Amino acid sequence: MPNYISLHTPLVQDEIEKLKAGDWVLLSGAIYTGRDAAHKRLSLLLKEGKPLPFDVSGQMIYYVGPTPAKPGSALGSAGPTTSARMDIYTPALLAKGLKGMIGKGNRGGIVIEAMRKYKAVYFAAIGGLGALMSEKIRTAEIVAYPDLGTEAIRKLEIVAFPLIVAIDCAGNNLYETEPMKFQRV
Repeated sequence: MPNYISLHTPLVQDEIEKLKAGDWVLLSGAIYTGRDAAHKRLSLLLKEGKPLPFDVSGQMIYYVGPTPAKPGSALGSAGPTTSARMDIYTPALLAKGLKGMIGKGNRGGIVIEAMRKYKAVYFAAIGGLGALMSEKIRTAEIVAYPDLGTEAIRKLEIVAFPLIVAIDCAGNNLYETEPMKFQRV
């Protein structure tokens, strides 16, 4: 069993800078959800110089489109979606103060460079564990774009959300280092 680092949102810069790729984290506090359609709208607001529907400074975005909630649950299955689809929108959000992202899969070079510049971190959530992840969500409220259905931006209150630091703020990247360990010489 790995040793977990307990973190609470909003993330503190000193904590972010101590995280290393490969660290296991239990995250608690408020996070926001967002996928392709929501990111596109956020990007348009930034380009137009308009305020975002929530303050991204110090916050986390979870790339998820949860299923409807069952009775007694805040949300249904809430597994991560592929993060690369948000890459074109991410640097501008990092420049506005976003400090962390949760998803699955590698990130592009432009995002990793922006993470280094703005000292942000990317967490991997394990795909296929959407039901387990939803058990860690205590509340969910739509804060923007209800017309997007499952892709609406929600504020989630989470407790002990299990994550892995996939890319740290120095750019160390498990998606690059770990496969190399299994290559034949």
